[in-house]
Amino acid sequence: MKKNGAEIVVETLIEHGVTDLFGFPGGAVLHLYDALYQNSDRINHHITAHEQGAAHAADGYARATGKTGVVIATSGPGATNLVTGIATAYLDSVPVVAITGNVSIDLIGKDSFQEVDIVGVTLPITKHNYIVKDINELEDIICEAFQIAASGRPGPVLVDIPKNIQAEMCEFRGGKPLPLLEQRSTAHENRLAEAASIINSAKRPYIYCGGGVVTSGGESELVEFAEKIDALIGCSMMGLSAVSYDNPRALGMTGMHGLYASSKLKGEADVIIGIGVRFSDRATGDKIAYQKDTKIIHIDIDDAEIDKNIPVDCSILGDLKSILSRLTKMVKQAKHEEWNKKASEYKQFAEEKFAEEGFTAQNVIKTVRKYAKPDTIVATDVGQHQMWVAQYYDFECPRTFLTSGGLGTMGFGMGAANGASLATGKSKTVLFTGDGSFHMNMNEVATAVMHGLPIVVILMNNSVLGMVRQWQGLFYEKRYSNTTMNRATNYKMLAEAFGAKGYDAHNGEELEAALKEAFASEIPVVINCVIDRDEKVFPMIPPGKAVTDMIID
Repeated sequence: MKKNGAEIVVETLIEHGVTDLFGFPGGAVLHLYDALYQNSDRINHHITAHEQGAAHAADGYARATGKTGVVIATSGPGATNLVTGIATAYLDSVPVVAITGNVSIDLIGKDSFQEVDIVGVTLPITKHNYIVKDINELEDIICEAFQIAASGRPGPVLVDIPKNIQAEMCEFRGGKPLPLLEQRSTAHENRLAEAASIINSAKRPYIYCGGGVVTSGGESELVEFAEKIDALIGCSMMGLSAVSYDNPRALGMTGMHGLYASSKLKGEADVIIGIGVRFSDRATGDKIAYQKDTKIIHIDIDDAEIDKNIPVDCSILGDLKSILSRLTKMVKQAKHEEWNKKASEYKQFAEEKFAEEGFTAQNVIKTVRKYAKPDTIVATDVGQHQMWVAQYYDFECPRTFLTSGGLGTMGFGMGAANGASLATGKSKTVLFTGDGSFHMNMNEVATAVMHGLPIVVILMNNSVLGMVRQWQGLFYEKRYSNTTMNRATNYKMLAEAFGAKGYDAHNGEELEAALKEAFASEIPVVINCVIDRDEKVFPMIPPGKAVTDMIID
């Protein structure tokens, strides 16, 4: 059966199980939008306020479900507006297929209206990308895009489709999904035995758990492995939801703004088992100190990460879920009483040291947590509020923490919350944001209202760019250059102008009253929480420093 290019794209999306996608129409994708219109009973398109918001929504959809998110934009500015969202997905290994329109092939390279070489622009921030120049290749390319996005270490793939290709006719062969690509593996018995030998000799084993565990679905295997070797578990920010907060082994986030016990114990471990992590600079600090008197095992699906940031004593490449299951059978049952005792002591110290009274960010987060269900999805933007959430929100279920880890994208949260809520049947979703981040993409509140999404926005309003100000205070002798905003934005009225509900909270009582209404509401709610501008995120390990240099007050 012959179809035009736009119809082939839509039919192939449907064959790949796509039920929802995000985007914004324009001249170079009119054929695609016409095909979407004619198939609106089979696939749902959700328009956003801005293409960047659409990219973040597709990203949030993918993070919440594990499925590949899809976003569409027109040529030129529409395509370039996707770039930050694509880069965000790339740095956090999120499967997204971005489809852009372009001018007709005969106009490419002639500075045509709204022409941009989006393939060239996105080469460094995609797993792969395509420009379709032959209608006969379109179906195969769409299928390959989904295959590549979801195979191995996931990531974004871009497909640029000139306008004439969307209109041309071609035989449609069914658009069936391709099998995932096999990944190179070194998970052989001898490599597993080598890792098991190192682990069996450990007295202070520490599992450093990353987002790769969540991606692989290996959460239960991780816990079983940790129990057998009697290891403590610290997480990168991306790995936070892999282990429930109430697991006695769980120490929470480690690294620059990691929890006290988690970072201290990682610094004292004799074996660190990194699972699905990048060993980024924010996690390691002083690399020489990080490796001193410590053996490091790295388990990952991407061989590009092995020895990239930290040289390791043993590496295993392959599917984490499978490797953890096999390795658990090979290690000995262990018990490390002194190690666990030290963990309890550090936790107790931190509980007393960092406890706060009054209307602080920590207490705002803990109050919100009382109203949220265990499977409530929480998104954040980037900054102090993000670190406070990572430190103090008690996550129980996988895929409930959506945040921009690698790129650190301010403005990520509102779009991601929209995508996640739509992905889970318009479920109650919480966004923690700061006044700096919120101003980046607050237009996406209009998207939430349009689609009837019950999102609760917790705005940490300190009238400054808090994290940058904190660095200026600590490392730049309090020269607060352009970080004191003092904007006159009335967030309550702003929310109402968008068609949402708005509340102001200056104390715990006002917050509780607002939360009761927010969690009963079926429309978006913005709660403006006014906090002190000098509230800091502690503990903090200064950049390039070691755990021994940790600042705790």
